[in-house]
Amino acid sequence: MSFGDEHGHGGDPGRTTDDNFGGMGQTRTRLPDGGGGDGYGGPARRPQRSSRSLVAVVGVVVLLIAAIAFANRGGGDPDTSGTGGGDDRAAGSEPTAASGVKPVTGKSGGIPSGFAKDEQGAESAAANYATALGSDGMFNPDRRRAIVQAVAHADSATELQSGFDADYSPKFLANIGLEPDGTAPSGSTFVNRTLPAGTKVEKFTSDTADVNVWCMGLFGLTGDSSTKPVTNGWFTVNVKLKWDGSDWKVVETSQKTGPTPVSGDNPVSGSDEIADAVNKFGGFTYAR
Repeated sequence: MSFGDEHGHGGDPGRTTDDNFGGMGQTRTRLPDGGGGDGYGGPARRPQRSSRSLVAVVGVVVLLIAAIAFANRGGGDPDTSGTGGGDDRAAGSEPTAASGVKPVTGKSGGIPSGFAKDEQGAESAAANYATALGSDGMFNPDRRRAIVQAVAHADSATELQSGFDADYSPKFLANIGLEPDGTAPSGSTFVNRTLPAGTKVEKFTSDTADVNVWCMGLFGLTGDSSTKPVTNGWFTVNVKLKWDGSDWKVVETSQKTGPTPVSGDNPVSGSDEIADAVNKFGGFTYAR
């Protein structure tokens, strides 16, 4: 499935998209190349790992162990992990390092809330809101309404709600094999998760923030009879935020495809294994 298929909003001023958000819109299924099995029932269609690949993996493991040993060497230097705040993060951590202050503890409608009124707080809010707006809950009318009301700024709530309701129309749900309430047919499990990989502040003022969230997404239906097996894709969600007096809230979202890394050579898992993983592994909330 491509997370980059267009699904517009008919000029809705409250929310714009270059591409689908969290699996919305027309889907394309791309099965692995190779042998004769189908996306779920047959054997994985990726070649066996070569001895050269195995040697490379062993080499990477050795390097990783060496890096860990180097990182753990004593030195008595002060902590520069960037766990203090925005200034500490900039001075003490690499751009690719996980960083930030202790996550927020508040929640609104099950979604983290109470983010700090600074750049890091805006990044945390954007990542959490991208996760919620790209979840399977958006496919159920009642849950979608609760999610939007929890994250939307009062000035844009009506426009955002109408835009999302138009996206998740009964026709769209039927096209991807779901019931009108967004549930999967009997014997199947519906998967739609958005997993932030990183954030970047594009613009920031005292009351507004424009944040990009780089994400990986999972989307599809498990089940031997599924014609839309669970696939993954990479996309970047732009979240425009406005301070409402106590928290960052969403005024607009949009999305574009990528950046997309090269796929690994992991063997494709069967439908039952994917369904089992989805049911056993709960999704995360994100706060830096």
